[in-house]
Amino acid sequence: MGGLSESTGTAWERLRRLPVWLVPALLTLAVTLTGLGSAQLWRDELATWSAATRSPADLARLAGTIDAATGPYYLLMHGWTAVFGDSTIALRAPAVLAMTVAAGLLAVLGARLVDRRSGLFAGLLFAVLPGTSRYGQEARPYALATMLAVLATVLLVTALRRPSWARWAGYAAAVVALGLIHLIALTLLAAHALVVLIAWWRGPAAAGVATPAHLDAERDRRVWRWLVAVVPVALLAGPLLVKARTQQSRQLNWVHLAQLDDLTALPGGVTQSSVVGGLLVGVAALGAARLGRRALLPVSAVLLPVLLLFAAGTVVPLWVPRYLVFVVPFACLLAGAALAAVAAPAALVVVVLAGLLGLPDQAALRRTHEWPRSAPVDYAGAARVIGEGQRPGDAVVYSPRQSWLFLDLGIEYHLGDPPRDVLVTEDEVRRGDLWAAECPRPAQCLAGTSRVWLVVAGRHAEPLAAVPGAKGDALRAQFTVTQVWPRPGLTVALLTSRPDR
Repeated sequence: MGGLSESTGTAWERLRRLPVWLVPALLTLAVTLTGLGSAQLWRDELATWSAATRSPADLARLAGTIDAATGPYYLLMHGWTAVFGDSTIALRAPAVLAMTVAAGLLAVLGARLVDRRSGLFAGLLFAVLPGTSRYGQEARPYALATMLAVLATVLLVTALRRPSWARWAGYAAAVVALGLIHLIALTLLAAHALVVLIAWWRGPAAAGVATPAHLDAERDRRVWRWLVAVVPVALLAGPLLVKARTQQSRQLNWVHLAQLDDLTALPGGVTQSSVVGGLLVGVAALGAARLGRRALLPVSAVLLPVLLLFAAGTVVPLWVPRYLVFVVPFACLLAGAALAAVAAPAALVVVVLAGLLGLPDQAALRRTHEWPRSAPVDYAGAARVIGEGQRPGDAVVYSPRQSWLFLDLGIEYHLGDPPRDVLVTEDEVRRGDLWAAECPRPAQCLAGTSRVWLVVAGRHAEPLAAVPGAKGDALRAQFTVTQVWPRPGLTVALLTSRPDR
């Protein structure tokens, strides 16, 4: 046993000689790269693909119509796809890199606020969470927002400890980027404001951001620079917020008002595992108790954004758990502080336990990003059916068209050259929208077409019967079903014109 203890101690000493951010960053990179392209792009990622492959002028029209809040992210992805392409892996790679950097920055933040061990264990725990993989493998802005939230907090601590205009300028730039990437992440500024206020009133030590050398230092009264630093946020993100507010009825028409039960489900939602989420909350609570006043920043960085969004969500439909993914690193920081209080082997056991408990969810999210995991949508399978049977002159019809499933985008992405979308009168790019406009008289637009590929949401033994309205009437009057291919979440049918027509 003595030899084992000595070996463990030697390994720990070697680990201590490495930069504190290195191991968490490498572990996060390895985990998020694993199975990166396994799950198909899901509906939100298809929206990203559609937007990112448009011109900047077309993106500006889209932002003016429905998606201003995500416009800056789409513009960033437009530049990325122009260089790296639009494959599934290419679209998700920025999220992988962002989560990797976030893990490294979290370790640095923990080392500065508490100690090196806290930062290291916080970063390691963050790396193994299923939520880190889920949002680190998604072509959406949540991983970037998480990285920028941690970066802005690291820069805040640095500026509070050694105030200078240059340090505050760096903080300002990080916060502006945070707001442009994810408007709701600006609720983190409430936590920053609280820490700044206490640092101004009682000194950095009372705010939990002082090093031992600062404990007896004269109270820093220059933190009013924080107010100057957040002015660019109001100037740049403010108009974006105003525009996004006018689009809320279209963008969030599927969201319900928040209820108290939503708070209890939040840990499982942001970590993508109820068991792991509960474990994280419990260990984080122990860390908060251990840190005392040093817990002010991470505790407020978790609680204030959650409470602000929840309060707003009880009045306006805004409560979506994934919007709060950026608070997870701060919960991990608190948990890391608790783990730092025990021997390194015991702390690593907790990290490994979190990883093992999350394995079923890790495997499931690499099969599909849809929720529930038991309800995948097989866009690729549907596209494969059409591609293998497609003939010159074929047409395609989608039902429903105005759906967040984005049936047309899913088929177009996987098929590349789909049949003519016969009912479209103006595509989504020209409309500056996420959906195309369809022919108001479907019977006339279908005239002269002999074969139609019908793609319907859901599993239907009789897909023609599932198409409502004038479109369904026209299809049933002019076509018969030749063959049906059920696929997870979708049904594909080949329709041929009636002999009597």
